[in-house]
Amino acid sequence: MTALHPDVRPTDALALDASAQDLLFREARTANAFTADPVTDEQLQAIYDLVRFGPTAMNSQPMRLVAVRTPQARERLLRHMSEGNRPKTATAPLTLIVAADTGFHEHLPTVFPHAAGARDAMEANPGRAAMARFNTALQLGYLIVGIRAAGLAAGPMTGFDAEGVRAEFLEGTGHEPVAVVNVGRPGPDAWFPRNPRLDFDQVVTEV
Repeated sequence: MTALHPDVRPTDALALDASAQDLLFREARTANAFTADPVTDEQLQAIYDLVRFGPTAMNSQPMRLVAVRTPQARERLLRHMSEGNRPKTATAPLTLIVAADTGFHEHLPTVFPHAAGARDAMEANPGRAAMARFNTALQLGYLIVGIRAAGLAAGPMTGFDAEGVRAEFLEGTGHEPVAVVNVGRPGPDAWFPRNPRLDFDQVVTEV
């Protein structure tokens, strides 16, 4: 079985046209260097307004974002990044700290009104923090696709001191850092070689 070649072309079996398929997936890459072109507040809001509709368990919305833009805030973040992730984070015009709100259940009456007891049940649920992290991970995936939909590149990373980031940026919030995502337009030599992908019949079984 062979791995999927990166030049496999779009298919007519999908509702998205070929250019959208390429923009979101086939030609999209994880950027490791960025230009100085800014990511605007309008772009960031448009991305969030799109991806907030992605499905999660109970329609919960535990993802919280800290937008790091200023040189001072970036320096605070850089000291908590792993050595290999510091240069790319230093060049990104916007970096998002993606965190999970373990108190997400407090918003359930608003986003999930037909389950009146959901908030009280989740308050006592010992798996609430794990649920927050899992659904934040789902929302992180939507966020990456939304960044690509804006014509930008995302560089998601988990190589950082989570406790340091929590203490530096999230103290007292009940939010747990899940990932750090650099956002911007790719700069020179932004790509590592693309790794192969598994083929369909290596992944899918039918019963």
